This record gives sequence, structure tokens and C-alpha cells, in this order.
Amino acid sequence: MTKLVSNEIVLQPQDNKRLSSLCGPFDDNIKQIERRLGVEITYRSNEFKVLGDQQQANGASELLKLLYIETQPVKGSVPVLEPNQVHLAIQEVKCLERAEAGDYGKEVHIKTKRGVIKPRNPSQSKYVSNVVTHDITFGIGPAGTGKTYLAVACAVDALERQEVRRILLTRPAVEAGEKLGFLPGDLSQKVDPYLRPLYDALFEMLGFEKVEKLIERNVIEVAPLAYMRGRTLNDAFIILDEGQNTSVEQMKMFLTRIGFNSQAVITGDITQIDLPKGAKSGLRHAIEVLSDVNDISFNFFTAQDVVRHPVVARIVQAYEDYESKKERESLEKQRLREEQIKNSSQHIDEQNLNQTSKQPSNDDRS
Repeated sequence: MTKLVSNEIVLQPQDNKRLSSLCGPFDDNIKQIERRLGVEITYRSNEFKVLGDQQQANGASELLKLLYIETQPVKGSVPVLEPNQVHLAIQEVKCLERAEAGDYGKEVHIKTKRGVIKPRNPSQSKYVSNVVTHDITFGIGPAGTGKTYLAVACAVDALERQEVRRILLTRPAVEAGEKLGFLPGDLSQKVDPYLRPLYDALFEMLGFEKVEKLIERNVIEVAPLAYMRGRTLNDAFIILDEGQNTSVEQMKMFLTRIGFNSQAVITGDITQIDLPKGAKSGLRHAIEVLSDVNDISFNFFTAQDVVRHPVVARIVQAYEDYESKKERESLEKQRLREEQIKNSSQHIDEQNLNQTSKQPSNDDRS
């Protein structure tokens, strides 16, 4: 039987505006924490009581302290604690509970001019660490796990520390089930719609004006994957997004473009392949071929690592469960077909044997 504990904490200094920001309108933030962590929270002024399973209660208590720090006044005004901030903090606490003691918390923090970006769970922590320590890193998993965002953050960090001279963004121009037709503009403008997630991350970390200046100076370069053949990329941080939509030939071509003092990050979700039917994904092929190659890191994310709205994780999990069920059913049908063929073959062999035994021998004929 689960033992319930009651934790009492006092948030200092007492500040009614900060407490109001922490709790949210109509205590929405408190209710979200209660619902997600399975605890009961009561409070009076700055004195809070958390009731629940020991691990969950301890996590909720630490979460309240961390969130209260987030409400510290900035230029005299108390920041409003948004629901997405509470959600991300809850994700971090839940992942801390799953992580082995001592493994999490040693992650690399990425510094940009807009602030410090840190991994939100053990999988992200391992991913960022591998990006820093490996020449080629694969980030494979469902949407919302931070693969692309963290790759861009690492690229910006490397550029600002002058470890590389430029950032190169690329992805295959494959429509996700829609025909986009003719796109006007120059090469960069034609590819821009496909690279919007990468641009959004850059704008958030560096600001719109600086990104535009860096693009003008070719420090940040947009290169369609199909147009990279023949190039050698030195002193660059290269990000290949949507890697699941590369062909085997394209993936091999991309990986052999990497030059001296360069890093490459390839992200993708092998459950969302938009290639023509029958075409093999270059990302799937790379996992099979390169898994034992030194200096190449493979990082796999699951629905548990999604850091978007909680329903996204449930959607991803539902799709994973559905695919697993269909795969099991397919394997079972294949097994039954093989058994039927085997039984049919045995039956034919028995019939042939019986017919042979019934035929008269040469002695009987004489």
C-alpha cells in the first residue's frame, strides 16, 4: 500500500504578487501540478502543504520552490507564470524521478544571447552531450522531443564561441502529402517554407535582425539537400532536418560532404516518412549501416520525452501503440500462412507416400 506523506514548505520572501503569479488565475497552475503529479496542494499565504506519495510529494514541493524563483521581479515587475512554463517544469520533475541517481543534472547547458537553454529530460541531456562530443549525431524520435531545437541551440553556441565559422541548414524538399506546385523566388526563398522550424529556433535565440544579417553574410546558409553534391564543408555546423525523407543515396552523399572541423546533426522521425511508396528511407538505412561506426552517435526519443502540450505525448503514444498492434497482427497472419503452407505441404507429401505404397511391385505384377 502506498504511504502518503505531507510536506510543508514556506516560500520566501513573502510577496502577494509573486504568489498570485505562482498559483495562476483561479489557481490554474496549482491545479495543473496536482493533476499531473497526483498530489493535493493546499496553501495559506506563503505556507504550502503538499499531500501525496513520498516521491511525488517531494517532486511537487521542489517544483513549487523552482517556480517561485521564476516569479522574481524583472525591472520592478513580477513576470506572469505561463501554463507552458509550468508544463515544462513538471516534465523536468517527472524525468528527474525516472532518471538514475547522479545521471541527470550533469547535462551541458547551452548559452545564447537570449539566455541559457538546458535539456528538459535525460534523453535530451544525453543528446546534447553527444552533439558536443561527436562529429556526427543522429536525433531520431517523434515530434515535440526537442531534436531540431536543441540542434540549432548547439549550432548557435558553437558559432558564438567561434568553434565554427558558419551554420548550414538543409533538408530534403519532400511534400508532406501535399503538392506545393511552383514556388516563386530565388533558391533560398523556394526552400524557406521547408526550413521554417529551423528559422523559428534561430530567431528565438539570436533575434530576427541578427539572423537576417548572418544570412546576408552567408554565415548562416540555406542549402537544399539535392544541391550539396560535390561540396566539402569545413569549419561548419551542419543540420539536416527531416532526415527520414532522404533517399539512401542522398544520405550517403550528405554524410560524405563533412570536412575538417565540422559537426553534423541529422534529425528525423522514422514514423513520418513522406517518400514515394517503395522508396527506402536514408535515415532507416543509416541506422542499419552506421550503428557501429566510431564518432557517430545515435539518440532515440520516445513519447515519454515529448516536451510540448501533454496531449501531444498521448497522441504519439497512441500512434506507437497502434503501429505495434498492426505489426503484431501482421506477424501473426504471416505465421498462420506459413503454418498453412507447411501443413498443406505435409498433407501432399502424405498423399504421395500413400499412392506410392498402393502401387503394385514388380513381383506382384509377375
